[in-house]
Amino acid sequence: MVAGLAASGLAVAEFLAARGARVAAVDVKPLADLKGVAEALERLGVPFALQSAEAFAGADAIVISPGVPADIDELQQARKRGIPVLGEVELAGWFLEGNTIGITGANGKTTTTALAGHILEQAGVPVQVGGNIGKPVTAMVGSSRADQWNVLELSSFQLETIERFRAHIGVCVNVTPDHLDRHHTFENYVAAKGRLFETQQQGDFAVLNADDQTCVGYASRTRATPVWFSFQRAGQPGMYADSRQVFYDGTPFLAVAEIPLRGRHNVENVMAAAAAAHLAGVPLETIAAAVKSFPGVEHRIEFVRKLDGVDFYNDSKATNVDATQKAIDAFPGGLWIILGGKDKGSDYTVLREPLRQKAKAVLLVGAAAPKIKAHLGDAVRLIEAGTIADAVRAAWREAAAGDTILLAPACASFDQFTGYEQRGRVFKELVRALESRG
Repeated sequence: MVAGLAASGLAVAEFLAARGARVAAVDVKPLADLKGVAEALERLGVPFALQSAEAFAGADAIVISPGVPADIDELQQARKRGIPVLGEVELAGWFLEGNTIGITGANGKTTTTALAGHILEQAGVPVQVGGNIGKPVTAMVGSSRADQWNVLELSSFQLETIERFRAHIGVCVNVTPDHLDRHHTFENYVAAKGRLFETQQQGDFAVLNADDQTCVGYASRTRATPVWFSFQRAGQPGMYADSRQVFYDGTPFLAVAEIPLRGRHNVENVMAAAAAAHLAGVPLETIAAAVKSFPGVEHRIEFVRKLDGVDFYNDSKATNVDATQKAIDAFPGGLWIILGGKDKGSDYTVLREPLRQKAKAVLLVGAAAPKIKAHLGDAVRLIEAGTIADAVRAAWREAAAGDTILLAPACASFDQFTGYEQRGRVFKELVRALESRG
């Protein structure tokens, strides 16, 4: 039984059907509300039912998509009946060939994953990239090879259900509160990400942020060898950066000014990706050249355009408070920042001081707007825009040359959009449609 019929669920159904399994599928939404799913299931010969305890009853095993909470009642009942419940990544790991770099973190994992894949590709190392970015892992099995690296972005949703899945190089960029609507407590969220390191073996490597206490704690939960990256611990083995250079084991190999990504947090991402690539056999000079040619990631502090001296940046992937704080830190000031969407149980009060210092106004959108307004209080001027279209128009009316209009919502997008990708693309379309005022 496959539960959840987004991209990962459909990839699982296709993967299992191709290997001769008898597959059925469930989702909490009716089939009519799942675009393109009916056609895919019909092609595969997979029957569909609405998700319920009864639908799970006859299964020999249940594979859940990342979007399906692992602790729902139907799955708890299935476990009590002895039915195995596993995630898409766990299933794929049984069949995936080659070595794996698994990358997690509250923020920065997409950039780090894309950059690690870019470095390996530029070095001529056979590589494929997927997981929480791009292809589901089950869709990567067919193209995996023994001499290849699989670079996987792995979310807490994907990691909480792994048992035997193994990353030969595990990476954690940072851990700050996120997805508390799903995991309920920060401790549960930390534990879910920690599974990446708990399933590693002797001879593997754990690339960890020495400046993040949760990451430091993972070192005691793994049999892998820790490899550290840091801004604060000069001279330690592993990666270190100061304001001018990035070092590996004390040797400078990359100037910070040559990193084509904004913000101190992106230097952390570079250190993490570089450490993973170096452990995979890429020389430091090749890593440095690849970093300089990295184009960045869509929706992650992505420059959209300059119009009448005003810069527009799309950071739709800033779906939590820490990511938004990092985006704010990447700019000197003059910000018109769009906040809001679907709340994830977040505390927005930590944004009060950064916004007081750097923002001219906050434009509130979406379902979380009343909560954000209450948390920010009088720290910054608040404009209740409602939608991103109205927020862009309102900011554009008042922004002056030298200002920046920034989408960095600190929230999920599911109140008004299908995902952060659609939200970011809508923002970019709105910005590109603006006409000069002068």
